[in-house]
Amino acid sequence: MNIAKVGFVSLGCPKATVDSEHILTRLRAEGYLISASYQDSDLVVVNTCGFIDSAVAESLDAIGEALAENGRVIVTGCLGAKGDVVREAHPKVLAVTGPHATDEVMEAVHQHLPKPHDPYTDLVPPQGIRLTPRHYAYLKISEGCNHRCTFCIIPSMRGDLVSRPVGDVMTEAENLVKSGVKELLVISQDTSAYGVDVKYRTGFWGGKPLRTRMTELAEALGSLGVWVRLHYVYPYPHVDEVIPLMADGKILPYLDIPFQHANQRILKLMKRPGNSENVLARIRRWREICPELTLRSTFIVGFPGETEAEFQELLDFLQEAELDRVGAFAYSPVEGALANELPDHIPPDVQEERLDRLMLLQEKISEEKLKRKVGKTMTVLVDEVTDEGAVARSHADAPEIDGLVFIDQGTHLKVGDRVEVVITDSDTHDLWGDLVSES
Repeated sequence: MNIAKVGFVSLGCPKATVDSEHILTRLRAEGYLISASYQDSDLVVVNTCGFIDSAVAESLDAIGEALAENGRVIVTGCLGAKGDVVREAHPKVLAVTGPHATDEVMEAVHQHLPKPHDPYTDLVPPQGIRLTPRHYAYLKISEGCNHRCTFCIIPSMRGDLVSRPVGDVMTEAENLVKSGVKELLVISQDTSAYGVDVKYRTGFWGGKPLRTRMTELAEALGSLGVWVRLHYVYPYPHVDEVIPLMADGKILPYLDIPFQHANQRILKLMKRPGNSENVLARIRRWREICPELTLRSTFIVGFPGETEAEFQELLDFLQEAELDRVGAFAYSPVEGALANELPDHIPPDVQEERLDRLMLLQEKISEEKLKRKVGKTMTVLVDEVTDEGAVARSHADAPEIDGLVFIDQGTHLKVGDRVEVVITDSDTHDLWGDLVSES
């Protein structure tokens, strides 16, 4: 029997990765095989990113490569929401859909590659098909966003906030844990807004009531016995409620909060919530409650109209806040973003100079904070084992974006093991440790 084969290219953020996993799960459930090469595929699906110019360019290049190597391409994802951009660059694509569009992608696949049927290949595991390693998984709890940040076009592509039923989220989480997942990474466009659209209505999990709300969801996830890490959390007042859960060890003491800037005028131009003085006071309170708390954030430098004094205010904020992990990028005029209409755009060379200064400061902060961990015992999760040792992560390190913990004598360990190490050395981003015991 000649089974239809689909190639798949997945670009973009973890939210796009989850979309890819849903499509792959449907493909496998319907009997399609997933091919690892263009040449062996009957058609190729490309899940794109369209957030900033570099991501658009990467997505268009990926589509072009798939067309050149295979010729039959279906496009989905955030760039797909800009259908004209894709069609103008690559008029030969078979179909274009936007993000979070599994049904539309499957319709296009059915049209151009009829659905096969085989009672054996139709079967998939309860956790579905995933692109992440077996020991961790992204858990998307909502789609879309109610914010209208002036530098962002995601709401125009993914729509307003739509929270998943809390029972569905918990059932998926349970299935993932049963399949061997040791870490759940909770993602959305705005995790702390979970349930706002349904007025925090009560759902059910395991026959018991559970509110559709971040705090209650975090506590329920924490009962599954695996690491739970919160990403994309806006600093709403009720975020304070999850800090005691972290202090009690129910979820990881880790918050990913995209502050974006510290100056009040720039934040207002961005249409972002927050006040740097209030934020600093809250960070101090959080650390008093949970001293092990790790804070990750992202910032935009060179936003239209940003003065040198306002940028210096951002540097001063970083110096005082001592955030553990920081990502930053220079403002990019994304097509369709309201910020493009603001006056006084910053020259690219000034943007890059400010970005370099910010990252140099953060490297010093990170290096100093990691030095303080030398001599401490930490629990880590093993990501990779080689002939030279094991590569792991601590509670302070999300996969692919944060640091690593290297264990020289860990060649006998297995991926997914949780072990204790004594930290022996550090540098700007990573740690080294000696194995204590396995758990």
